[in-house]
Amino acid sequence: MKVDTVNIYLVTTGKLHPVVVELVTDEGITGIGEAAIAYGLGGTAAAGMIKDLCERMILGGDPSRIEALWSEMYDHSFWAKGGGAIVFAGISAIEQALWDIKGKALGVPVYELLGGKMRDKVRVYANGWYGAAQTPAQLAEAAERPLRDGYSALKCYPLASTDANGLRHVSSRSVDRDFANLAFEKIKALRAAVGPKVEIMLDLSGGLTTAETIRLCRRFEELDIAWIEEPADPFDVGALTKISERVNIPIAVGERIYTRHGFRKIFEPHAADIVQPDVGNTGGIMEIKKIAAMAEAYNMRVAPHNCGSALSTAAALQISSCIANFMTLEIYPYFPERPGYVQLLENPPEERIKDGFLDVPGDPGLGATLSMDRVQPFLWARCAT
Repeated sequence: MKVDTVNIYLVTTGKLHPVVVELVTDEGITGIGEAAIAYGLGGTAAAGMIKDLCERMILGGDPSRIEALWSEMYDHSFWAKGGGAIVFAGISAIEQALWDIKGKALGVPVYELLGGKMRDKVRVYANGWYGAAQTPAQLAEAAERPLRDGYSALKCYPLASTDANGLRHVSSRSVDRDFANLAFEKIKALRAAVGPKVEIMLDLSGGLTTAETIRLCRRFEELDIAWIEEPADPFDVGALTKISERVNIPIAVGERIYTRHGFRKIFEPHAADIVQPDVGNTGGIMEIKKIAAMAEAYNMRVAPHNCGSALSTAAALQISSCIANFMTLEIYPYFPERPGYVQLLENPPEERIKDGFLDVPGDPGLGATLSMDRVQPFLWARCAT
């Protein structure tokens, strides 16, 4: 079996811009994967990276040789060593598609090729439920919906604001005292509204200086917070370690850390308690398996980051089902309601969520079926042997 055609889709409507690769083999088996650059900037760059990698290293290759092809991309793209989001998003999307092909060829889900599932359903937590809430009362009111929908864990951004472009994080590493007080009051109101049994996760997106982050997080300690996410810039392990040592809330990080080599810098100083690799940008499915094994050796849990289309959820679900130290998986349940949102799959996993859990399907490969009618208008490039 050989890969003879590559289709790359860049969805450019709405606030999300999913980048999807479809690998087509000479035996008619196809595999799909997603680069997790759906938010922020970089979608076109990731699509271009996928194109370059496929033209140079994937077309004509045997898709069953996943580790060999991954190593070829890592060793000989030059920019992967020490690289960042764009190169590893490209590698991740291709790697997912290769696993999808292999699973379909063998008639088994991807998790069966990784040791088999350890759980029949995975716990999920809700993000993106808060809409344009700006005040403590608005945030507390917004939480009513995900609670009604059965979620027992919610994540939000206490320091973020919203504008015409959506969520906007802190600029210049500082906020005034009134804004910091408002951030605390919002989470205090949220805790009062949801009660003591619901987990609350806070994402700071590395917005503040180290000292101000410690000051604010110490205030959050009384609110029984499940974790503080990205309390420092991802590259600043020293700041992360300092915060972790001074704040009595678990620290989570990983959305912007790439491959086992990047996470090694977090593991060795025990700079976090929970790691959050993203299947669409850290290197792919097998890379998360390796990161999770390393995390287990350092007595850390894994809560995979997930912010993309339903295809990203499908890929994350495969790996979440078969790692021992899995904690919970991120979900944006209300993305489909956003203006311009394009549902890329015929069978989105999010539609199966019940009482805060998502069942693990037994379909071959990733268990995801691309909706060709919906994605075809967004075909960005096609490469063939």
